[in-house]
Amino acid sequence: MKQLALALAAAILLAGTSASATTKTPAGIEKKAKKAATYTVDVAKSSIGWNAKKVGGEHSGTVNFSKGELTLDGNKLTGGSFVADMTSIKDTDITNEGMNGRLVGHLKSDDFFSTEKNPTSTFKITKVAPIAGAAAGAPNYTVSGDLTIKGITKPVTFPAVVTVSGNTAEASAKVEINRVDYDIKYRAAIIGTAADKIIDDKFTLDLKMVAGK
Repeated sequence: MKQLALALAAAILLAGTSASATTKTPAGIEKKAKKAATYTVDVAKSSIGWNAKKVGGEHSGTVNFSKGELTLDGNKLTGGSFVADMTSIKDTDITNEGMNGRLVGHLKSDDFFSTEKNPTSTFKITKVAPIAGAAAGAPNYTVSGDLTIKGITKPVTFPAVVTVSGNTAEASAKVEINRVDYDIKYRAAIIGTAADKIIDDKFTLDLKMVAGK
C-alpha cells in the first residue's frame, strides 16, 4: 500500500509539473517567425529607359538589367538591389544607322560611361519609407540607396510604386541623376561649355522591375 501511495503521489506531482509548464508557455511560442522573401528580377520583363536633354533637342534609349532582387516582408518592400549592363546601352530615337552607332559609341566612351572600364552600374537600397495614404497607382514608397556609376558611388532618393500579386512583385520609378556627380562632364555647364553646345547635367531613368519568388 505504501508503495502504491508513493507511486500515485509521484504521478500527481509529474502531472502538476507538466500542467504548470504548459500554462507558463507564452501563447504562440511554437509559431515560426516569418522570414523576408526574396524576389528575383526577371530581366526579360524588366527595363531601364533613359532620357537626356541638350540645347535644341534630346535623346532617349535603353539599358538592360543584368540581375536584381527585391526583398519583401509580406507585401511590404524592405530592400533590394540591381545591376545594369552598361555595355547594352542603346539609343531609340535616331533612325539613321550610322548616326545612331556614333552616338552609342560616344556614350560608351570615356566622355560618358566608359563601359570598357566600367561595364556595370549598380544600385543597392539602404532605406525604404512607406508613403501613407498613397492612391492606387501613385508612388507608395520613398526609396533611398547607393547608386554606383563609373565606379563612383553616391546616395540617391526617389519615389517608387511597388505592387505585389501572388508570387510576383513589380516596382517602377523615375529617377533623376546628376551626371557630374559621376564624373561625366562632357559639354557640362559646370566646365564652361559654350551655351549652344551644353548637354543638361541631369538625365532621367525610368525603371521597371518585375520579380518573382
